[in-house]
Amino acid sequence: MITIQRTTPNDPSFHALITELDRDLRNRYGAKQSQYDVHNKGLDGASVVIAVAGDEPVGCACFKAFEQADTVEVKRMYVRPTARRSGVARQLLDELERWAGEKGYAKTVLQTAVKQPEAIALYQKCGYQLTDCYGAYVGDADSVCLEKTL
Repeated sequence: MITIQRTTPNDPSFHALITELDRDLRNRYGAKQSQYDVHNKGLDGASVVIAVAGDEPVGCACFKAFEQADTVEVKRMYVRPTARRSGVARQLLDELERWAGEKGYAKTVLQTAVKQPEAIALYQKCGYQLTDCYGAYVGDADSVCLEKTL
């Protein structure tokens, strides 16, 4: 059974999981991943969720305030390979959206990339729509940006 826990960016489980995420992204994108690394920092104040199976953390995600007052940006979504295709990512996303709604936000945005078709499929299945790339992702042919009204 999977439980979803709300936590902070200081959670050691979150740090362990995003270290694995960074390794996975570097394997997919090689040196280009260095361009994205800067956008994955600055998570102080982010709202973090961790998926736990038994006592083992198996996934994470977070959101942080976005440039539009009613919007949050989903960041650092990751599920360990052993827990994939079991609904964990969906549970993480559902909890992030619920929490953002509780905090009064009306919309979520996120960036993923073309070598993550499983992520794009998940987001679209969960009601996310393609949108123009924003911020540092404008003009990046590898970026895919999506949004959802909560």
